[in-house]
Amino acid sequence: MFNSLSDRLASTFKNLRGKGRLSEADVDSTVREIRRALLDADVAVSVVRAFTARIKERALGAEVSAALNPGQQVVKIVNEELVNILGGETRRIRLAKNPPTVIMLAGLQGAGKTTLAGKLSKYLEGQGHKPMLVAADLQRPNAVNQLQVVGGRAGVPVYAPHPGATSEHDNPTGDPVQVSRDGVAEAESKLHDVVIIDTAGRLGVDAEMMQQAADIRAATNPDEVLFVIDAMIGQDAVTTAQAFEEGVDFTGVVLSKLDGDARGGAALSVAQVTGKPVMFASTGEGLDDFELFHPDRMANRILDMGDMLTLIEQAEKSWDQDEAARMAKKFSDQEDFTLDDFLAQMSQIKNMGSMKKMLMMMPGAAGMREQLENFDEREIDRVEAIVRSMTPHERAAPKIINGSRRSRIARGSGVTVSDVNSMLERFGQAQKMMKQMAKGGGMPGMPGQPGQGGYNGGSRKKQQQNKNKNKKKSRSGNPAKRAAEEKAMAERRANGNKSVPTGTSFGGSQDQDFDPSNLPSGFDKFLGGGR
Repeated sequence: MFNSLSDRLASTFKNLRGKGRLSEADVDSTVREIRRALLDADVAVSVVRAFTARIKERALGAEVSAALNPGQQVVKIVNEELVNILGGETRRIRLAKNPPTVIMLAGLQGAGKTTLAGKLSKYLEGQGHKPMLVAADLQRPNAVNQLQVVGGRAGVPVYAPHPGATSEHDNPTGDPVQVSRDGVAEAESKLHDVVIIDTAGRLGVDAEMMQQAADIRAATNPDEVLFVIDAMIGQDAVTTAQAFEEGVDFTGVVLSKLDGDARGGAALSVAQVTGKPVMFASTGEGLDDFELFHPDRMANRILDMGDMLTLIEQAEKSWDQDEAARMAKKFSDQEDFTLDDFLAQMSQIKNMGSMKKMLMMMPGAAGMREQLENFDEREIDRVEAIVRSMTPHERAAPKIINGSRRSRIARGSGVTVSDVNSMLERFGQAQKMMKQMAKGGGMPGMPGQPGQGGYNGGSRKKQQQNKNKNKKKSRSGNPAKRAAEEKAMAERRANGNKSVPTGTSFGGSQDQDFDPSNLPSGFDKFLGGGR
């Protein structure tokens, strides 16, 4: 969603690197580029003006002029101001003191309210709640049926006493306000602690739609009214949000379709214009592609600083603790890492979701966006198919897999022999790494740490500096004094060499009175005496 904006801001900040001091012209140029980047991203003009004015004021202040690295300080200011316009802090659902907690969804038709109702219900169920969906959208054809399907996938019951419209020519039966009121009563009687009401939308803002939403709000007295907005609609998001704020008075915003390729101006505009926080974000088509909105983490993503906290939370949520304990025991016992273990690890990664999305949360991911876009998510499935086509003995001892076995495995998994060879080669590298880690040596090939494959006893730069120290010459400007100092240093080195005998390559001691003339004929060319 924010790829274009991220690239523009990264290019702007690149010009500030290495500057020990920022002039007013540098600040003006940076703010101008930030303004252009935000306008190109379809952010509301009023938001852009206020945002850039605050950045300029702070960038020309003492916090930048007194900073050791002014360029990094400007990036810090932009990050903090981005957090502010995105809402400032994370806002969670306010639960009712006396259940059920009533949540009403409102928004335009096509914004994704019905799908989001299923995502929100699954999210709340994962937090230990017992939600129920209410089908109060009786106008849109098959809206009730769609909510029942989504509820079934989420494993959440749906209260739907009326089928609603089944085609564009049907006159809907039933009163949405009464359905909403009865739905809350049904949830209370069946001990559901959360009720999510899916209301009707329209293709545009109109008085009838607003009145119906206002009537449902008055009848159910919801604890939260969430305005669902399509993050891809750009500048029009501000007008729509203001109309819903006046008509329904929502309490929070949910951004849908945040995984799209639009410019993302809605996300940066709605919270600032309406004063209502963005609470959730829908990031894909699956029911699990739904997350709590953290303004600070989103600002970090926009500035290509990564979102490691969200990545860790996803890993903790999906990681199998028993499997992790089993692998830890294998490490402590220094057992071999087998293909069965490799398969288990691949399954753990699959459970975390899209590899592409996870990698995009890493700091600096924008620099390899093209490679990530070309990443094939099905590669994990192919590797899994290859391993499952092996016998138990082959998984435990992959060295026995010869040419004929590789051909059989390739046929069984629907891949080529070269794919099998490539997978086995990658597994061999992973196995070596695991063995090294089990021995306490850390990651093999990493320089600068004892006990690892890449250790070189310290950095080459440091070694060269020590070498240069031994060859240090006098810096005196007086030729006679400089010659005397160099002679004294040469004598000290000579005395030091005599006091400590130097060992030869073959274990003996080196003769300080060595005479090159005693060597056999022809050796003088190695000492510079011949050609």
